[in-house]
Amino acid sequence: MARISERLRISRKIGAISESATLAVDAKAKALKAAGEHVIGFGAGEPDFPTPDHIVEAAIRACSDPASHHYTPAAGLPELRAALAAKTLRDSGLECESSQIIVTNGGKQAVYNAFQVLLDPGDEVLLPAPYWTTYPESIALADGVSVVLPTTEATSFRVTVEQLEAARTSRTKALLFVSPSNPTGSVYPPVEVEAIGRWAAEHGVWVVTDEIYEHLTFGEHRFSSMPTLVPELAESCVVVNGVAKTYAMTGWRVGWMIGPRDVIAAAANLQSHSTSNVANVSQRAALAAVSGDLTAVGEMRAAFERRGKTMHGMLSAIPGVECLEPQGAFYCFPSFVGALGRSIAGRTPTTSLELCELFLEEIKVAAVPGEAFGAPGYARLSFALSDDDLVEGVSRIAALLS
Repeated sequence: MARISERLRISRKIGAISESATLAVDAKAKALKAAGEHVIGFGAGEPDFPTPDHIVEAAIRACSDPASHHYTPAAGLPELRAALAAKTLRDSGLECESSQIIVTNGGKQAVYNAFQVLLDPGDEVLLPAPYWTTYPESIALADGVSVVLPTTEATSFRVTVEQLEAARTSRTKALLFVSPSNPTGSVYPPVEVEAIGRWAAEHGVWVVTDEIYEHLTFGEHRFSSMPTLVPELAESCVVVNGVAKTYAMTGWRVGWMIGPRDVIAAAANLQSHSTSNVANVSQRAALAAVSGDLTAVGEMRAAFERRGKTMHGMLSAIPGVECLEPQGAFYCFPSFVGALGRSIAGRTPTTSLELCELFLEEIKVAAVPGEAFGAPGYARLSFALSDDDLVEGVSRIAALLS
């Protein structure tokens, strides 16, 4: 029997997808830990806290409810969609109805759905860099084109209206906007969020805004929702969110999209043919999360802010390393450019990818190289880990680079 060509076994579109660098680094770190190594993992983008008890208890009750054992609407449980509308008004001031919300399998599916619904082949999406690794892949899977707009710590990794306008073409369909940012930890002030929103509205550019870190801001920095500040965006904006970061629920896989009714109806149609409903037990847990108070969230935020200050201070003290103090989320995004091109542990890394490989091999520290985020020379270090491990891990880096 003739051997099937390797080229034909996997489609070009799927074969072109890059592996998630964050998950890959986390997997390597966990494999080394399983082998008995004392690995410090700065790679994972998830809180290290357990899901709050009242949320877990709601899930336990749902397991015993026969209603949870069957199919439910693809767009989500009606009571959860209603609760999400109430939560959105409470937390960001954005008024929406249940019919404008679809519950998804985590924030990733919300991002995927959004671009599948909005983009036609060749449509361009303005993508400020550094960006979360999933964004360009979701755009490509929708046959869109990412137009990358580099930013640096000189502007606190914030894109400007002038950059956006210079990149706008007749093919520009959407802007991907995120604040607080993964991977940089930067937060846009309201005046800049509003200016970008008004620019988008003026030029008929859709905005897909990721608000999943809305409750994780530090100091004087505050989250602001673009469609709240710019109401005229209502018919050309999709909001992406989820319970993962706010409520320490990464493994529960519940996210959502908010948008115009026709967009949400189209996304529900797509989802009905891909995954159908999100697991009902997870939806019941999410209902308890978004309907409850934010006490546990405040406690986690305080811990993240303390850890962020510690990590920033330690990284900034390392010769050749520059680091923006995190304003939100739970990441530092230091530049290691000053450490590249010199001999370290008998090797001479010239890229942040090579440097992060050296970290893992020589000092058993896992960090995600900036190349994964469209920012060579940088690395993302999550401070969603214990204070002791944080200090130990950065101390290892400091000793290696000193």
